[in-house]
Amino acid sequence: MSAVPRRRLLALTAGALATGALQGCSGDGPSGRVRLATGPRGGPYAIFGSRLADEVHRAHDGLAVRVLTTAASVENLHMLADGRADLALSLADSAADATAGRGLFQRPEPVAALARLYLNYLHLVVPADSPIKEPGQLAGRTVSLGAAESGTSVTAGRVLAAAGVRRVRSVQLGLGESIAALTGREVAAFFWSGGAPTRAIAQLARRRPVRLVPLGGLAPALRREHGPVYESVSIPAGVYGLNAPTPTVATPSYLVCRTDLAADTARAVTGVLFEARARLPVPDAPGSRLDERYAIGTGTVPLHRGAAAYYRAVYG
Repeated sequence: MSAVPRRRLLALTAGALATGALQGCSGDGPSGRVRLATGPRGGPYAIFGSRLADEVHRAHDGLAVRVLTTAASVENLHMLADGRADLALSLADSAADATAGRGLFQRPEPVAALARLYLNYLHLVVPADSPIKEPGQLAGRTVSLGAAESGTSVTAGRVLAAAGVRRVRSVQLGLGESIAALTGREVAAFFWSGGAPTRAIAQLARRRPVRLVPLGGLAPALRREHGPVYESVSIPAGVYGLNAPTPTVATPSYLVCRTDLAADTARAVTGVLFEARARLPVPDAPGSRLDERYAIGTGTVPLHRGAAAYYRAVYG
């Protein structure tokens, strides 16, 4: 057996053992270990995931959540598909692609949703003195679309296409790298999807004035092309020292899981989201809330049967 197939076999075996352990648990509550794929270390997904893991263990001492740091959405969904993770955080557009088997996913993947969590606001950040006033002026310039295998990079690419921007020298950098590249004039602009404000961008704005390029009017075109996960929103005046609201596009974040996750585990984790919501660090932005009526709206990503059982039992 060659080295690559052997590594693949070991990964699949480990995933099967983890899933089997969860499905075979019994007693008064869920027990075992699950792996939660989040995002880059220190980023909002990793922070949220770490707090969620603590709250799950506090509520269910037999259930341990191991937090995995990743590039975020796309990588997380691939990890669910090949058994390296059991739970994951993802932008809604990437999760919808995974369930449909389109975009960066060659086939429909076994992904279900536990909850729609909160809105992420797409930022297109430029220096305050930049001549770039609209997306079309990015043509021919170097732009960071977000980290490779991140949901930001997927959304950014779709926004550029919807705006008719074809000739961009794109690079894929995480948020910290994008900020450093903008500061060093290595990129003309960068995309980021997150809260408004996002702490790292607010810190940048205090050191060096920045602007957000308006992306208003693009959500309808994105919905027509890619589905109903995009919303027209505005980043409020005052954020990052800006004088006026900036229209942009928002995409929800989902907490997703493998479809074969044990129902009692899925139900328990979903319950913790709402029982501990006051202690979970959601981004600062309008619409950033954990609300049960909002949570069930996961579009084409089906709710896991355990999550659906929780919502029916608690909210009718």
